[in-house]
Amino acid sequence: MRLSIVLILFLTAACGPVATFYREGAPVARLNSDQTACEVAALKDAPVANEIRQSPPIFYPPRQVCNSSGACYTRPGYWVDGPIYTVDVNKPLRARVLNNCMAQKGYSLISLPRCTQSTSGVAPSRLPPLTPNTCARPQRDGLTQIVTPALLSQSEE
Repeated sequence: MRLSIVLILFLTAACGPVATFYREGAPVARLNSDQTACEVAALKDAPVANEIRQSPPIFYPPRQVCNSSGACYTRPGYWVDGPIYTVDVNKPLRARVLNNCMAQKGYSLISLPRCTQSTSGVAPSRLPPLTPNTCARPQRDGLTQIVTPALLSQSEE
């Protein structure tokens, strides 16, 4: 059951909007360089600080169990330890430091719909103007490619 919940959450996240930094006309290489520099600075200023935590224990109450002949008995209640997990307590601070650094460089944090697999074309070397068709493609390196399909189809002709 937990696996199916995790799978549903993963698939939902893969379809949702993408948060990315944007400054119209900025060279994509410059955006990537600025973002990497700001991420490194944010990591220095707010390093990973994992804390180990545990959820509260769970009590399962007693229950009556009966067999096919009608004989019943009561299973006693019992406690189960809560799961242990880690939390990076500096993660929200690190995100604010990153956002401030990028804002100082002239970028805004925007949210764009995720590109579909049918969105084709080569990404432009500069960030295109935003249109209702603009979408985002997360890349394996953690950066995001901003795509405006109408501009791509014009540049391919």
